[in-house]
Amino acid sequence: MVLPFVPLSITFDDIKYSVDMPQEIKAQGVAESRLELLKGISGSFRPGVLTALMGVSGAGKTTLMDVLAGRKTSGYIEGNITISGYPKKQETFARVSGYCEQNDIHSPNVTVYESLAFSSWLRLPANVDSSTRKMFIDEVMELVELSPLRDALVGLPGVSGLSTEQRKRLTIAVELVANPSIIFMDEPTSGLDARAAAIVMRAIRNTVDTGRTVVCTIHQPSIDIFESFDELFLMKRGGEEIYVGPLGRHSCELIRYFEATEDVRKIKDGYNPSTWMLEVTSATQEQMTGINFSQVYKNSELYRRNKNLIKELSTPPEGSSDLSFPTQYSQTFLTQSFACLWKQSLSYWRNPPYTAVKYFYTTVIALLFGTMFWGIGKKRHNQQDLFNAMGSMYSSVLFMGVQNSASVQPVVAVERTVFYRERAAHMYSPLPYALGGCN
Repeated sequence: MVLPFVPLSITFDDIKYSVDMPQEIKAQGVAESRLELLKGISGSFRPGVLTALMGVSGAGKTTLMDVLAGRKTSGYIEGNITISGYPKKQETFARVSGYCEQNDIHSPNVTVYESLAFSSWLRLPANVDSSTRKMFIDEVMELVELSPLRDALVGLPGVSGLSTEQRKRLTIAVELVANPSIIFMDEPTSGLDARAAAIVMRAIRNTVDTGRTVVCTIHQPSIDIFESFDELFLMKRGGEEIYVGPLGRHSCELIRYFEATEDVRKIKDGYNPSTWMLEVTSATQEQMTGINFSQVYKNSELYRRNKNLIKELSTPPEGSSDLSFPTQYSQTFLTQSFACLWKQSLSYWRNPPYTAVKYFYTTVIALLFGTMFWGIGKKRHNQQDLFNAMGSMYSSVLFMGVQNSASVQPVVAVERTVFYRERAAHMYSPLPYALGGCN
């Protein structure tokens, strides 16, 4: 690739996550002060390995991924997380990781290329020159098959612009142009038909083949999509892992593991292994068979191998050094301000309804107040004339300001969700964004 990166592994040992007990549950007589959502989760994700994070609803898949990615801003986190053997520090981890959200949030009035240019401008190191940055963007677009859509406007989901599958690939590309070593993806195939899901998975596999560490939460995948993963991290309701290991060819390793457990029904020929796996490990089946799959896993040889792997990866390689960066953000305050101003200008002036309303009301207010206060500036005979002139200027500015504030609200409402995503990715601080919005 044009820009090299350092492959990194992530290990986590005995991760617990809890929140304050909701008042509704306390009202039912529950005495505990905290609700535990993750109960001692352990595992590791390695470079060049595509891992599926699966489980029934309420198992804690997204919760675990958010904890590892540093996206949880509340609650109580316990346990150890290491990055290639060194303790994880969120300030530096955000610079080497990417997070693809499920909702595919992007500014609607910029093109695919401009979206990638903005992300790379603010997230790549300051010593990367513009020509190298452009070459890297082109390389990423080829990787996720977005080159034919280079100049297409992103648009609004379900209204205009890119299709759902194209937006998914754009989400992946926006993170890839930051050149991360570790990428988290939250249900990248949700809401897609079989063909679109296959295209997205091909883009994900291309990403993994570059040597990056990629983890995806996924819900009810088809056989083809499920078997495109290398490893599985399976959780059950309540926040406990029940299988962490390789899938094998045609999911043979997974099937062999569960079929070796007594009273677990065999899989039928041609049946989806992911569906069968969730069925035989459901809470209902646990009650019927009396099997605690979490305990079965912790008593298995697979669990002991995983613990040894965690111990091995938690030790820094000889000659390596901890991640460190001289500044919190990749770019300076001035560069952040210029970048935000550039993108916000495109977002505003490529929005015909906003521009038309702004010009229309400016013209109407100018004519209205011009008629009302015609010639008032020439009258300077007494104090009242001065007050009238000052009042006319005050009223004009007030009405224009209020009207412009009202007309910009729909644009701000869309861009606000984009701001939350970009801030979480440590693209910029709030002040440059605020300055960039002064168009």
